[in-house]
Amino acid sequence: MAGTSHDIGVLTSLMERLEKQRIPRALDIKEKVDRGDRLDEWDMEYLEKIIEDAQDALALIVDHPEYHKVYARVADLYEDITRKALENERGATPSD
Repeated sequence: MAGTSHDIGVLTSLMERLEKQRIPRALDIKEKVDRGDRLDEWDMEYLEKIIEDAQDALALIVDHPEYHKVYARVADLYEDITRKALENERGATPSD
């Protein structure tokens, strides 16, 4: 039972960080790529942190449907950002 309480604590912490820190910053990055801007190194590192948090939570989320919506939102947001960022990279001309 202690493992379950620990898992819920870890999951709650991860999901809170996603909702209050990671998702708002990811939305800022999405606005950036939606304007046609390219991702910089800091943006890419931040996106990696979002995915790390999501992956850490995945095994715990399976048994907690109350978190499925947040998890799906993170996955969709990440996909939207990376798809648009790739489009922006392909459309960018090399700088001299």
